[in-house]
Amino acid sequence: MTQPTESYLKVPYDLRPAKQIERRMLIDAFQRLSMARFPMASYQYTGFGSIYFVDFILFHKLLGIDNLLSVEYSTRIKKRVHFNRPFLQVKIEIKPIGDVIPSLSRDRRHILWLDYDDILRASHLADVVLAGTYLTVGSILLITIDVEPPAGDSPSDWREHFVVEAGDYLGGSSKLVDFAKSKLPLLNTSILEVAIKRGLAGREAKFIPLFNFVYADGHRMLTVGGIIGTDQEERDLQASTLVRAPYYRSDLRKPPYEILVPRLTRKERLYLDCSMPCSDLWKPKDFELSAKDILAYREIYRFFPAYAELLL
Repeated sequence: MTQPTESYLKVPYDLRPAKQIERRMLIDAFQRLSMARFPMASYQYTGFGSIYFVDFILFHKLLGIDNLLSVEYSTRIKKRVHFNRPFLQVKIEIKPIGDVIPSLSRDRRHILWLDYDDILRASHLADVVLAGTYLTVGSILLITIDVEPPAGDSPSDWREHFVVEAGDYLGGSSKLVDFAKSKLPLLNTSILEVAIKRGLAGREAKFIPLFNFVYADGHRMLTVGGIIGTDQEERDLQASTLVRAPYYRSDLRKPPYEILVPRLTRKERLYLDCSMPCSDLWKPKDFELSAKDILAYREIYRFFPAYAELLL
């Protein structure tokens, strides 16, 4: 089995603007669901905290979630993981996530975030199938994967990777054009959806899509997410304000929500904020900015993190 990469060594998890925007959109979505018979504070959050625990801090502080479980694969940083645990409520398991999913409580709803940092592997799909099999009704499953091209220089090389790692989940995706670089997000989404549904086979539950994000803080990443639910959960969802959010995606076959982060100075952001949300034709009078960047900022200004240096 391919071992997870130790991305804590190369990625500053707390300084990734597109990822942080995604997190804040998820929190916004969960707050909306909390008002529609999805009591998020009573859920358990299970994810990959690494040594940063960014999701855990935000979900505890902003959603009131007290049941928190961080799963870490690498035994080499066991002490470091425990040292950086932000709250007493955070429990830590040092083992593969595939060993943890079947043991998740059947008496509680869950948010499970399989936040992988590399390209799709057979081991990831095995975890996704387990999630579909064991997560309780009303739970939320999130899966993040790197959608950059696999090793090789051409679609034929990339097709070989997916045939080896995900052959049973490809369905009708066998034409070379399906493995073009521009098609990789859709291809990965389709594979993940098949894996989720395979896990749900035989259950009186279905996958109700909520999210399909694409973003890049260096590598191009994809996050797919939704509810493991029944017709009742689908009715509760439709009664929520989430269905009116711009990032909501109910059909994974349609284009994803792309998180675009314009390059702006702090002064430019403060200026733009005073006119947000702006009209489609609005432009700043005091500096040049493309219409594309203005509209992208309008979409994300509520979720855009602010970074500053603090000298202690």
